[in-house]
Amino acid sequence: MLRLSRLLPILILALATPGMAGSTPAPAVASEDDAPWVLWYRQPATQWVEALPVGNGHLGAMVFGGVETERLQLNEDTLWAGGPYNPVNPQAKAALPEVRQLLFAGKFEEAKKRVNEKLIGVPKSQMQYQTVGDLSLTFPGTNTPTVGYRRSLNLDTATASVSYTRDGVNYSRGVFASAPDNVIVVRLTADKPGNISFTAGLKTPLWGSVVSTDGGDTLVMGGKGTDSNDVAGVIRYQARVKVVATGGSITSGADGITVVKADSVTLLVTAATSYRNFQDAGGDPEAITKGILAAASKKSLDDLRAEHLRDYQALFRRVTLDLGRTYAMKQPTDERIRHFAEGGDPQLAALYYQFGRYLLISSSRPGGQPANLQGIWNDSLFPPWQSKYTININTEMNYWPAESGNLAECVEPLIAMVGDLSVTGARTAREMYGARGWVAHHNTDIWRATAPIDSADSGMWPTGGAWLCLHLWDRYEFSGDPQVLKRIYPIMKGAAEFFIDTLQEDPTHKWLVTNPSSSPENWHPGGPLCVGPTMDNQILRDLFANTITAATLLGVDEDFRKQLDSARARLAPNQIGSAGQLQEWLADWDLETGDRHHRHVSHLYGLYPGRDISLRGTPELAQAVKKSLELRGDKATGWATAWRICLWTHLGDGDHAFEILKLLISSELTYPNMFDAHPPFQIDGNFGGAAGIAEMLVQSRAGEIEFLPALPKAWPAGHVRGLRVRGGFTVDIEWRDGRLVAATLRGAPGRSLRLRNGQTVVALPLPESGTLTWRGGPDGS
Repeated sequence: MLRLSRLLPILILALATPGMAGSTPAPAVASEDDAPWVLWYRQPATQWVEALPVGNGHLGAMVFGGVETERLQLNEDTLWAGGPYNPVNPQAKAALPEVRQLLFAGKFEEAKKRVNEKLIGVPKSQMQYQTVGDLSLTFPGTNTPTVGYRRSLNLDTATASVSYTRDGVNYSRGVFASAPDNVIVVRLTADKPGNISFTAGLKTPLWGSVVSTDGGDTLVMGGKGTDSNDVAGVIRYQARVKVVATGGSITSGADGITVVKADSVTLLVTAATSYRNFQDAGGDPEAITKGILAAASKKSLDDLRAEHLRDYQALFRRVTLDLGRTYAMKQPTDERIRHFAEGGDPQLAALYYQFGRYLLISSSRPGGQPANLQGIWNDSLFPPWQSKYTININTEMNYWPAESGNLAECVEPLIAMVGDLSVTGARTAREMYGARGWVAHHNTDIWRATAPIDSADSGMWPTGGAWLCLHLWDRYEFSGDPQVLKRIYPIMKGAAEFFIDTLQEDPTHKWLVTNPSSSPENWHPGGPLCVGPTMDNQILRDLFANTITAATLLGVDEDFRKQLDSARARLAPNQIGSAGQLQEWLADWDLETGDRHHRHVSHLYGLYPGRDISLRGTPELAQAVKKSLELRGDKATGWATAWRICLWTHLGDGDHAFEILKLLISSELTYPNMFDAHPPFQIDGNFGGAAGIAEMLVQSRAGEIEFLPALPKAWPAGHVRGLRVRGGFTVDIEWRDGRLVAATLRGAPGRSLRLRNGQTVVALPLPESGTLTWRGGPDGS
């Protein structure tokens, strides 16, 4: 039996923060209105992109905060359409040689026709992520207006709250998603007894679902995911809501469960599906949900909340960021977003960064699915782009802030998915290409489909899996853990083997190139298809180099290392075009494209997140990247704008990066709830923007840790604590007047360090204490 007690009070941390130059410092925090990690609003959400997200990596909810009706839109991370399937086109292997010949001959239109007819997968589309439905709480009608309405999301406690006064009664609600107990907890209270009355109901757009009550106090809704593209829906799901009231009465009926005149009420919400893995959907969601609620119901509310906070804050509180505070913090978040570009609100950038970390913690946890195009939050059966995994930039961007943001655990679902793809991708490599290893094209889904989809316009791109391998290598570089290396090496080796078997010799230059391929979603004058686009060559140079290093460290596969080294030397090089830009294709077509401001900047992968180009290591190529960015323009879709921020930070231009950040944090590219707007909503821009903010403060590449590499003038003073850098170090940085005051690194004693601040470079080992502090001089050195 659930023992009810009041929610623990929300703790508000007052951070000692420097004021912005040229602005009036804010006083010490006195209320949640200007607490640093709170989004808040003066009105309920009327649109989905105004609602506030909570999640635990498996369950997600969007909280609307209505007065007459509260809506919680629910998600479970394994509720998808369809079932296990193999989309490889049976005609693909036989047609592949002709397509390659056509592309080498420059017959792009004919090649496109053959690809669409014989290489694109069957079905042509993948499966979609789907909503569970809604939990609604309908309150008795009254004509009395509310006073003092406030809706908020506290990132430090991962709690969405609503409070208001009506008829002299102060009402409050709190919602949090507990990962330890796998429940969403909804708490309703009033400051006068007998004032909580509502009817709770469940509904879903899924076909064939049923709603019932169990024992008079639990709502039950079940059904299954839909069929999609002639693939039968096999995932069964169940959602349960247990209602526990103090005082008053509970009755059940056709409309749901009605609570009358209670003093307080707690709802425990959970959901599960029959999905076990990409080959098996034979689980028992009823047994799972019953077990979850039985276990959670035995705990007091205080215990549920305490365990939630211990779990969540162990991740969230690893990093603190202070960019300065002003009176703008007292304004509602939607107003701050509208006015961010005007200046005077540096803390909103810090809030945006921490919101990105909050979203990743909430949507990507060990044992669950990776964050998809919408994280874990989706209100539709047919969401944009199926809310799946687009691996030609979007899925990768979701994880850009993870390692530096000290959230290594949140990367685990991505690593697990890449392991799955190495299995299904081996089938695609064998059946479509007659090759060893494994391959994944530009999208995948919960069934880990790896064949090319959609059409030649976007789908015929074979390096999605190879790009994902960079995240595996990052996991090793940021941890230095030999067990990680042993785990990831076979996956990386398989990805590299595929390209050893499938790279083709370009007849003109004798370079090794991918064929067929494309530069993701962009067209040259002949169309989308090409051979050896710049991005592919950069990705493969990274993949081959990292695989060689991994094999060397493990002391294995000497002959394969030599083979990779030889192939890497023959990959097509980066080239500078007639306008001084980095060429996107082997031919100098950049100025002849139909969209010179295209959202994708795929050929700039080599600067970020890749390793092919750097400001100091390859200055001429870095300048060509800069020229390409100038030609492309700063403003694009939400995620593409975020990528541009990251690229400018690696050109060392923090002020330009900050100008683009102002475009991103605007009402055009950021919704009122701070979700990224493609538009429509895609979560990748949130993660890309968060990564860009971190990259302004510290970068770790080529064995070097650089402090404040792209600090904008808009952040003259501040500090960040808890960021991670390659080599397995944690970093704290403080700066004032735009100059480094101190940088402290913590890690395993004896590890060597190469540190940079501006033009000052030092190399030294970490002392036996495991901590080293570098204090900047008067000139910031």
